[in-house]
Amino acid sequence: MRAPIPSHRSIANCCSLPPSVVHLIPRALSLYMSIIGKRGIHYLQKLKTANIPPELLEKGQNRVIDASLTLIRERAKLKGELLRALGGVKASTTLLGVPLGHNSSFLQGPAFAPPRIREAIWCGSTNSSTEEGKELNDPRVLTDVGDVPVQEIRDCGVDDDRLMNVISESVKLVMEEDPLRPLVLGGDHSISFPVVRAVSEKLGGPVDILHLDAHPDIYHCFEGNKYSHASSFARIMEGGYARRLLQVGIRSITKEGREQGKRFGVEQYEMRSFSRDRQRLENLKLGEGVKGVYISIDVDCLDPAFAPGVSHIEPGGLSFRNVLDILHNLQADVVAADVVEFNPQRDTVDGMTAMVAAKLVRELTAKISK
Repeated sequence: MRAPIPSHRSIANCCSLPPSVVHLIPRALSLYMSIIGKRGIHYLQKLKTANIPPELLEKGQNRVIDASLTLIRERAKLKGELLRALGGVKASTTLLGVPLGHNSSFLQGPAFAPPRIREAIWCGSTNSSTEEGKELNDPRVLTDVGDVPVQEIRDCGVDDDRLMNVISESVKLVMEEDPLRPLVLGGDHSISFPVVRAVSEKLGGPVDILHLDAHPDIYHCFEGNKYSHASSFARIMEGGYARRLLQVGIRSITKEGREQGKRFGVEQYEMRSFSRDRQRLENLKLGEGVKGVYISIDVDCLDPAFAPGVSHIEPGGLSFRNVLDILHNLQADVVAADVVEFNPQRDTVDGMTAMVAAKLVRELTAKISK
């Protein structure tokens, strides 16, 4: 297991660095992560130049992918068997981590979020009850099948097309074990495309999506990357995986973002008119006539006063209670969800944003499990 990369604040504190240097640390860490992330691709290129047979490389990559999927499959199977033996549960939230950060356009720290969120979920500073009274320590409410080993797969030179397929297959493996329903811990927002694709394909039809974010993430192909975290919902809508897409909390949107929204019939609710839209958003009813509802929460939907640990800080966002009111009052059969874009490297020393992300996970768990 790789040791986690420390936050820039902990580095500054340990090394007593001057303020003029401290502000450079996040960018340096991001550069370091970019180098690490590209290591597998460079390794593959070296092997190709050494005239290693392509079929040998592919066979090795397939073994790693098969092993990764086997681990998810067997853990999901075990959790499903145990829940069925316990009985009395129609839907149980199951955590699946996807520690992917290389499709970020700015900082890649979200790759380190899943273990931080898990740690915060079970932090002793709070209890195991959700606001609606669900007990997280009840295995019928919350289980965990671990992480997709994203970096290990990329270290083998696997490209993003295949990686996205692995993520989709991992989600499907969870969904195959009734009554498990996936709650995915990102990672950057690029993970939402393969997750929603898997949910839609497994259920046999489109879903309605409630997307909370400061950005619409609907660029056609941001900076030449079709899998960019800023393009995930363009891929979702192109694929026909969503009937309705409601985007709430938007306050950083370009002309292309609005044009793409109109192209796909997206319902975009910008923060500049939130006071006008608030009553409607806190009384949503979704999912009628489709296979269910998917919720995607980018932590930067919140005002940075509530969640400073994100890569793209956009003032003027939702309050935490705004988000909870929207979730608690939502009338829907929530079949899956994700919490993305928490960046531990930009969090406060006391882990404030980790606790915020964990609280979102806890309340989503209460919404999904029944």
